[in-house]
Amino acid sequence: MRPTSKPLKRKPWDRVTLAQFQRIHHWRKAQRATHPVESWAWEAMLTLWMMGWVGWIPAYEAEAYWAFPLCIIGILSPRLYVYWRSQAHAAELLRCEWLDLLD
Repeated sequence: MRPTSKPLKRKPWDRVTLAQFQRIHHWRKAQRATHPVESWAWEAMLTLWMMGWVGWIPAYEAEAYWAFPLCIIGILSPRLYVYWRSQAHAAELLRCEWLDLLD
């Protein structure tokens, strides 16, 4: 594990793998009582991610090209959330205990 004082070098385009999602899922299940807001935030990110992946096919078939940017934002939402949280953690604005699970 990385020491908590070392700044994280995450970039917004760093992807979140399924194995990392699984580790975060186990952390969320274990910490749900002590970190309910964090659990809700991850539920929202995963919902947006799923909506983005599932929604682009009907958007394409219905020729709803206006929905493509929404689908892309949904697909990228976990990456952007991890990036935002790692930046806030590095600036010591928020404590983020699950960032070590992404390495």
